[in-house]
Amino acid sequence: MGRPRTPLLDRERITTTALQLVDEQGDFSVPKIAKRLGVQTGSVYHHVDGRDGIVELLRERIASAIDPDTLDADPWDAALDAWARSYRAAFAAHPRVIPLLMTSPVRAPRVLEQYERAVTFLLDVGFAPRSVMPLLIALENLILGSALDLAAPETMWELTEETVTPHLAEALAATTEGRADQAFNVGLTALMNHARAIQTTPSVQPVQPKS
Repeated sequence: MGRPRTPLLDRERITTTALQLVDEQGDFSVPKIAKRLGVQTGSVYHHVDGRDGIVELLRERIASAIDPDTLDADPWDAALDAWARSYRAAFAAHPRVIPLLMTSPVRAPRVLEQYERAVTFLLDVGFAPRSVMPLLIALENLILGSALDLAAPETMWELTEETVTPHLAEALAATTEGRADQAFNVGLTALMNHARAIQTTPSVQPVQPKS
């Protein structure tokens, strides 16, 4: 018999199947991936470095949905705002993968390249090196928390007669639809104001006179 035109197993299929399992069940295992693909568990290990390797493939898959052109916008604060929103949209599409990605260091090459670009962007527009990672991590904390919040019920508080909470009831009644988006906008506005306050003037390279 000739070989099938479409390979039965490769890293892309493994990643897609793992992501499907996470979306459905909140987790994955190598045996479950193998079963869904109709192969032996050992065959999966021929293509990936175990569970940790699959987690990194998932990280790359989700991060690939972040628009790479957002950091090209002008001015810099509009670019950073657009990057944050694209980042949130990418992870909001698969919120159940977030806890898995938080359990191990980032090692995926393409994701590290994305971090390099983001850090380079912040340095180029005038942020001091000591300010870059705290700002980036704060943005990620807001983004990932908000992506999880988007998957939560619109109404997260169920008031009961047993507990008297008149002020909470008043505040909830005044809240309009889309509380997750509103909360994200509040947090992002605060972080962007902080970023503007700590940003310094970017260095300008002197123009070399023409010979």
